[in-house]
Order: sequence, then structure tokens, then C-alpha cells
Amino acid sequence: MAKTDENKNYKVIAENRRARYDYAIEDDIECGIILEGSEVKSLREGGSNIAESYASVEDGELWLVNSYVAPYKQAKTFGHDEKRRRKLLVSRKEMARLWSDTQRKGMTLVPLVLYFNHRGLAKLKIGIAKGKKNHDKRESDAKRDWGRQKQRLLKDHR
Repeated sequence: MAKTDENKNYKVIAENRRARYDYAIEDDIECGIILEGSEVKSLREGGSNIAESYASVEDGELWLVNSYVAPYKQAKTFGHDEKRRRKLLVSRKEMARLWSDTQRKGMTLVPLVLYFNHRGLAKLKIGIAKGKKNHDKRESDAKRDWGRQKQRLLKDHR
């Protein structure tokens, strides 16, 4: 009973499903995100998209670029810009590690999941990723297709 009470606020807002197909995720980090009041209300209604966004380290700060948060209709006067850059919150140690990882060849920071944690705070999980080539994508497609075919064979065999 305590587990369900503990996780009642957990809610996935937006997920970047394409990221795991286009990138090989080496590591992921949970970070906070600085939002305005109308953005939080809009996220609670589920109006966001992180599919075409990315994170970057600039001047010792971590930023989420090109993410979309739908406008909140009740916030007419004090609304927000839908595509504004949003600052991400991580520790100094993690920031240094992210900066050093992105300096390596081909590494980038890709947002994976935007969600409210069990305390009701908006969090973003970003992955340290390396872009896949076309042959890598074909290999992962073949592996996924074989897994599906194997499940069908096992299901029919019973």
C-alpha cells in the first residue's frame, strides 16, 4: 500500500522514443528543469514535446534547447514562450563529466524522458549518446524483428 501512495505523483509527460533508435545511449542522468508557472500547468495537462530537442553545455550551464511546451490557455497575460531555452539543474561534478563527455568525438546529450517524480517535481532524464550509422540501425531493426518472430514461434509452439 505504501508503494502506491509513494508513486501517486509520478507521471511521464513526454518521451523521446526515437532517441534509442537514432543514438546508442551510453549513460543517463536525471536533472531538474527550471520552469515558469504557466509551463508547469501546461505540463500537468500533458502538452509538451521533446522529440526534436537536445541539451548543450554552454558557459558552465546546461540548457535544454528546442523543446516545446504548449501554451496554457488560462495564463493569457503571464504566458510563456513555447520554444524557449530552459536551464537544467545538475551538480557541478555531473556538469564537468557531461562537458568532458560531449567534447569527445560524436557524443551528444539527448533528452529521453520528461516526467514528474514521486514528489511532483518536473525532471528530465538526458542520455549521453553517440549517433548510430545506418548499418547500426539496420542491425537493431533485425534484432528487434528476430525478437518478435521468436516470440511468435514460442507462442505458436505451445
